[in-house]
Amino acid sequence: MAYVTGQVSQRTSGVSEDAEPSLGRKAMADIRSDILTLTLAPGEPITERFLEARHGVSRTVIRQALTELIREGFVLKGERSYIVAPFDLKQLEEIFEYREFVEDAAIRLACARATPEAIDAIRVTIDRGLTDFTPEAWFKVGLDVHVQLAALSGNRFMRDAVQDAVNRTLRARWLVASSAEMRAVAHREHCAIVELVREGRADDAADAVRAHARDVRRQIMQALEDARRLLGERGFAGVLKSSGQPGGSQSPSGQSGPDSAGWRPR
Repeated sequence: MAYVTGQVSQRTSGVSEDAEPSLGRKAMADIRSDILTLTLAPGEPITERFLEARHGVSRTVIRQALTELIREGFVLKGERSYIVAPFDLKQLEEIFEYREFVEDAAIRLACARATPEAIDAIRVTIDRGLTDFTPEAWFKVGLDVHVQLAALSGNRFMRDAVQDAVNRTLRARWLVASSAEMRAVAHREHCAIVELVREGRADDAADAVRAHARDVRRQIMQALEDARRLLGERGFAGVLKSSGQPGGSQSPSGQSGPDSAGWRPR
């Protein structure tokens, strides 16, 4: 991973306080993009100072961005630095199991409650995923499609549950989403689900959502198995299917993370 070698000037005190929220959103989006694209690798230690210099914003802005990224599951907090969260294989399996139940219930309610206008809005989101492909745009679209489908249920608790679960799988999903072929498959499957909801076919819609989730799960687990050779054991937590051994060592915070020997936070 490349280190920042140049000095990036800090945000001056002349910047208005009104700019702070937008700076924070941009910093969070940029850090998230680096994590999604593996510029910041799973298990890699990072410090506030490094991120402050890299993004040219204040320490306060960086801390706010890191707080949100911790909530989203992209970052862990250690004793002396932050750690890009390793891929937790056990957690991913549990999330996909959980999603099956929640999305099944949500899509059945959506078939009974969705309005034509809401369904049309989801189709716009789905189509945007083929044309507006950047890490941040993909992140938003990936959330929007599944969360909007769950929101059609009219049950905010189901919507929030799906949002949290989907959010925690997106980084792993990026490993296959960068393929144009896989994006086309996802687009086709999302469109089919939406049309089943439009027609009110609850059983068929639930079957389609379940099949889609299981297909994505299979793709992700295979991509992670392939990526292990590139990322190394420090990039993984949980039990790896092929070796049956836990990935990564324990970080100072008690979370699985990078080995301490020869690895310095940046």
